Amino acid sequence: MEAIGRIERALARLDAVADRPAPPSPPRDDSELLRLREAHGTLRSQVESVIAQIDGLIGKES
Repeated sequence: MEAIGRIERALARLDAVADRPAPPSPPRDDSELLRLREAHGTLRSQVESVIAQIDGLIGKES
Protein backbone atom coordinates (compact mmCIF):
# COMPACT_ATOMS: atom_id res chain seq x y z
CA MET A 1 0.00 0.00 0.00
CA GLU A 2 2.89 2.34 0.68
CA ALA A 3 4.07 1.92 -2.92
CA ILE A 4 0.64 2.92 -4.24
CA GLY A 5 0.74 6.06 -2.11
CA ARG A 6 4.17 6.98 -3.48
CA ILE A 7 2.94 6.42 -7.02
CA GLU A 8 -0.14 8.58 -6.41
CA ARG A 9 2.01 11.40 -4.96
CA ALA A 10 4.39 11.17 -7.91
CA LEU A 11 1.47 11.37 -10.33
CA ALA A 12 0.13 14.41 -8.50
CA ARG A 13 3.53 16.11 -8.83
CA LEU A 14 3.61 15.29 -12.54
CA ASP A 15 0.11 16.72 -12.99
CA ALA A 16 1.14 19.92 -11.20
CA VAL A 17 4.16 20.36 -13.45
CA ALA A 18 2.16 19.58 -16.59
CA ASP A 19 -0.28 22.38 -15.77
CA ARG A 20 2.49 25.00 -15.66
CA PRO A 21 3.27 26.87 -18.87
CA ALA A 22 6.64 26.11 -20.42
CA PRO A 23 9.33 28.71 -19.76
CA PRO A 24 10.22 30.89 -22.74
CA SER A 25 12.96 29.46 -24.91
CA PRO A 26 16.19 31.40 -25.27
CA PRO A 27 16.99 32.68 -28.75
CA ARG A 28 18.28 29.87 -30.96
CA ASP A 29 21.74 29.87 -32.40
CA ASP A 30 21.48 27.59 -35.41
CA SER A 31 25.19 27.91 -36.17
CA GLU A 32 26.01 25.53 -33.30
CA LEU A 33 23.42 23.05 -34.55
CA LEU A 34 24.85 23.21 -38.06
CA ARG A 35 28.39 22.73 -36.72
CA LEU A 36 27.29 19.70 -34.71
CA ARG A 37 25.46 18.18 -37.69
CA GLU A 38 28.56 18.61 -39.85
CA ALA A 39 30.76 17.04 -37.18
CA HIS A 40 28.27 14.18 -36.83
CA GLY A 41 28.32 13.55 -40.58
CA THR A 42 32.12 13.53 -40.66
CA LEU A 43 32.36 11.17 -37.71
CA ARG A 44 29.69 8.89 -39.16
CA SER A 45 31.59 8.66 -42.45
CA GLN A 46 34.82 7.83 -40.63
CA VAL A 47 33.14 5.13 -38.56
CA GLU A 48 31.52 3.60 -41.65
CA SER A 49 34.90 3.56 -43.38
CA VAL A 50 36.60 1.84 -40.45
CA ILE A 51 33.78 -0.71 -40.20
CA ALA A 52 34.19 -1.47 -43.91
CA GLN A 53 37.94 -1.97 -43.38
CA ILE A 54 37.28 -4.31 -40.44
CA ASP A 55 34.73 -6.22 -42.50
CA GLY A 56 37.36 -6.59 -45.24
CA LEU A 57 39.92 -7.92 -42.78
CA ILE A 58 37.43 -10.37 -41.28
CA GLY A 59 36.43 -11.54 -44.76
CA LYS A 60 40.08 -12.31 -45.63
CA GLU A 61 40.45 -14.46 -42.51
CA SER A 62 37.38 -16.58 -43.25
